[in-house]
Amino acid sequence: MKAIVYKKYGPPEVMQLQDVKKPVPKDNELLIKIYATTVTSGDSRMRRADPFLARLFNGLTVPKKVTILGNELAGKIEAVGKDVKLFKTGDDVFGQTGLGLGANAEYICLPENGSLAIKPATITYEEAASIPFGGSTSLHFLRKGNITKGQKVLIYGASGSLGTAAIQLAKYYGAEVTGICSTSNVELVRSLGADKIIDYTKKDFTKSGETYDIIFDTVGKSPFSGCIKSLNEKGVYLRAVHMTVSPVVRGLLTSMLSSKKVIGGIATERKENIVFLKELIESGKLKPVIDKIFPFEETAEAHRYVDKGHKRGNVVVTIQTPGPHLAD
Repeated sequence: MKAIVYKKYGPPEVMQLQDVKKPVPKDNELLIKIYATTVTSGDSRMRRADPFLARLFNGLTVPKKVTILGNELAGKIEAVGKDVKLFKTGDDVFGQTGLGLGANAEYICLPENGSLAIKPATITYEEAASIPFGGSTSLHFLRKGNITKGQKVLIYGASGSLGTAAIQLAKYYGAEVTGICSTSNVELVRSLGADKIIDYTKKDFTKSGETYDIIFDTVGKSPFSGCIKSLNEKGVYLRAVHMTVSPVVRGLLTSMLSSKKVIGGIATERKENIVFLKELIESGKLKPVIDKIFPFEETAEAHRYVDKGHKRGNVVVTIQTPGPHLAD
């Protein structure tokens, strides 16, 4: 089978289309023929080994543990192990791959109890592949922040993969949502349901005097002190990108010494979250947001685009075309 492999850290050019061995499912696994995947900011960081701590996980000098990136996928089950009960051959599925990544390939084997669900019949494979990472990560953090109806929630980085999902999820929970984005993304953020929009190129939200119950930084670029000052008493500052020492230490001190809380870390992938997102899609409460779609052989170009840091929603890669994009 074909896969996008990287054997050294570096720029997008390190991503190469190569022949690799097609996997064989274990007794509890599914063999999935992948039709669509994505390139996320996380894939970019893994490729660049940024932060350097990523090398402790994947190899100090060259990638060893993970050489095929990609955390999101949508496709069709081609075969199942003898113990599989939840899925059958021919099922259309979407979901996440876990720490092993590997979705930038024509096939992958995943356990049936992993973060997978039946693909909604109303969306394409490309749209389905764009949902799991941003959707499940935003769901994880908003729930950690104990989001409830009537709260004031600010989404920093409202036009990205996490931000576009977070707006819709916060609205589902009944919050009043303020989105922070650039001028070019104001209409997108408004279309997703944001009640208020602040263009960060024109106004600093931390100086407006407005306070919030939850501030969710989806991109790791919000001003720490300004966000803490902009929280209500017992407010929660959520940081999805929490990968350097300083915000971790400051977050711990803030949580210990005040009524305000700072929550960061890594989102846990759970099957029930993917199933929940599926139900929201089917009920019209959550819609995919895709910026660009690249063909498989141009995955390096997709990385180059993501590296610019200005994507709107998600960047998708079409690996194989099954004929009609909607499920049969």
